[in-house]
Amino acid sequence: MTETPPLTPEALDDFLSKARAASGLLKALSHETRLLMLCMLCQGEKTVTEIEHFLGIQQAVVSQQLARLRSDKVVQTRREGRQIYYRIADPQLAELISVLYKMYCGPAPVMHGEAEALTEA
Repeated sequence: MTETPPLTPEALDDFLSKARAASGLLKALSHETRLLMLCMLCQGEKTVTEIEHFLGIQQAVVSQQLARLRSDKVVQTRREGRQIYYRIADPQLAELISVLYKMYCGPAPVMHGEAEALTEA
């Protein structure tokens, strides 16, 4: 484990600033619909219609939650004709969402003994 440097007043100010930013991001992620949308966006950019159809929720709800994510600078958009495509703004955030997806939504890992039992059955 690495040794942490002494906490100076300047370092504390920087630490507090970063903690506020992290707290804001976590608040944006703390809504289950927004988190589901971000899990979808980890797989690539999507339109409102694609998100709406996949999640089975109303377009107004999707738009409202995407607006919140945009205001928090969590997602970015690009326009192609009449379609607006949404994507995760920061690659590090996409990595974080990917880890959350693997932890909570991905298939449960098969333990060594379980794998043998499945192949014998």
